[in-house]
Amino acid sequence: MILVTGGTGFLGSTLIKLLIDEGNAVLAIKREQSEIPELLRSSSLVEWFSADITDYFALADVFDGVTQVYHCAAKISYQKEDWASMLHTNIEGTKHIVNLCLEHGARLVHVSSIAALGTPKIGELISEQSKWDDGEDHSKYGRSKYESEMEVWRGVMEGLDAVIVNPSVIMGIGSGKKGSGAIFNLIQKGIKVYPPGTVGIVDVEDVAKIMILLMNNRTIQGERFVLNSENLSNKNLLERIAKLLGKPAPTIKAHPFMLSIAWRIAKMVAYVKGSRPALTRETAKASAAYLAYSNKKLIDATGYCFKPVDVTLEEMSIEFKTYK
Repeated sequence: MILVTGGTGFLGSTLIKLLIDEGNAVLAIKREQSEIPELLRSSSLVEWFSADITDYFALADVFDGVTQVYHCAAKISYQKEDWASMLHTNIEGTKHIVNLCLEHGARLVHVSSIAALGTPKIGELISEQSKWDDGEDHSKYGRSKYESEMEVWRGVMEGLDAVIVNPSVIMGIGSGKKGSGAIFNLIQKGIKVYPPGTVGIVDVEDVAKIMILLMNNRTIQGERFVLNSENLSNKNLLERIAKLLGKPAPTIKAHPFMLSIAWRIAKMVAYVKGSRPALTRETAKASAAYLAYSNKKLIDATGYCFKPVDVTLEEMSIEFKTYK
């Protein structure tokens, strides 16, 4: 039996759709308040369970007969008030998943992040071998994913059959106007400023397909894989989206100094309004970083051919236009 955590999320729902399209029955875990995506509501092959991944006993009730686990559930936030709950959810939840997989002899594919990888020397691509440096100024999300990975590696040392994937920014159909899909909304509204950094992009269907591929390849154990289709500058990414939407591309480069002022202003405005800032110190720093990622290990191991980013963006633009 297959178990998927985070089943209502962008990646989790895409993964479940691929699994049931292949005729697999799936147990899917969601939070009590999460809404089941429309594309999965009518399927008799999906059985839903409401459970908090930090509740060991609630998870244990679902694990009987489970042989494969895809751990997609995680809290993502760059808001300071969420840091404590995010660290707890991501680390404690993964610890429970690892322990239950060990107890039941289930194979695990764990979804980590490129944020859990180290930073290499200038000019080098980030890869699976890039070493994490505790002295660096990592985001709290990155730290939560790194420490979650440490739980998986601890399980591997105890005999866990597991593989870790580290996706870059996941884009694709189904993101809507949230997450990576929010970029389309910004371009539609006429954003004039672009951040100076670079970004790695991978299609959500590629991530899901690779996870299934790795799950079914039992010769691969105790390994991690960077999942990244292409590395682009933020400027180039926004230009491509603007062209697809028939909108002008942003032309003003936001230098680091400008970003440092912007996130402070956003913080003050949010304080006055009693809302959350649209830009934080961590998101400003990330948008200005010049980082690029290598997918060589995954391609060498599997021969997988990634969907070109232009195809992903075109599919997203078509879907985005239906929301208006």
